[in-house]
Amino acid sequence: MRSIVFQSIFVLVMPININDIYDGDIKAVARAISVVENGGTGANELIEKIYPNTGNAHRIGITGPSGAGKSTLVDKLTHLYRKSGKMVGIVAIDPTSPFTGGALLGDRLRLQELSLNKEVFFRSMANRGSRGGISRKTGEVVDILDSSGKDVVMIETVGVGQSELDIAGAADTTIVVLVPESGDEIQVMKAGLMEIADIFVLNKSDREGADLMLAHLSESLKLRSDVNWLPKIVKTSAIRNEGIEELMEAIEEHSKWLSSEDKIGSKRNLRLINRVKEIIVEELNSEFWTDERMSLLENMISDNGNNLITPYKIVEDLKKV
Repeated sequence: MRSIVFQSIFVLVMPININDIYDGDIKAVARAISVVENGGTGANELIEKIYPNTGNAHRIGITGPSGAGKSTLVDKLTHLYRKSGKMVGIVAIDPTSPFTGGALLGDRLRLQELSLNKEVFFRSMANRGSRGGISRKTGEVVDILDSSGKDVVMIETVGVGQSELDIAGAADTTIVVLVPESGDEIQVMKAGLMEIADIFVLNKSDREGADLMLAHLSESLKLRSDVNWLPKIVKTSAIRNEGIEELMEAIEEHSKWLSSEDKIGSKRNLRLINRVKEIIVEELNSEFWTDERMSLLENMISDNGNNLITPYKIVEDLKKV
């Protein structure tokens, strides 16, 4: 049961009623997400208010190479979850536009039709230079969707390959999407992406080479050291709406395993620890780089002819200011 507290967060002249967020009001949720993305004191206050009402949604991370069909899978899963009566939130991370600093929506535009009702909320976010496949504000945005009554929140990453490892820390269930043509990429992805998957999806499985790719995946799983949960492999053809029910069943199976093995608590505790570390790094970085230190750094670099001053010496001198 979500507690009802009559509180408001003011954004410029537009107040956000916390209860409107809890009720899933689209405008209130959208404004709350904008507050978090922009940062500042209002964002901190907002998260403090809604945080006690989080922890109810199952967080699903969907990652994999570009062109694997992640967006189509999200679309099909959303419709299936809606048929089962569940409320869905979607956070799609896109590369940052070099001109506006905003998200490049690409083929995500068609997903916006899903957010035309209260039961589904779609948001595209810029990764703003983050190398982990997700935005640094993703966790807070998912918290807002969680507190707004969503049963499932799906996080779709940029799709840049093996650098998307941050998604494993943000999600309860991590899905890695591959296609038959990904066979040559598996050796590269073993460095990280292969190890984070709770479920593998072989999408576009109607294409030639799917059986060979399936065999490669099965062989790779034999190298997994985590014997508690053996990742499932689900064949899909998202564009044909094939295998989506099987994928949702695999997600539910993993969710039940997390609960029965008491893994979900430790996983979310680790997520909180990492969030706290990130916040501390951001705050210390912001406090350290005063105008005085920036000016001193520029002068020291300009005066550093023939590399007379090492980077470590520069750091020590900056810390004395």
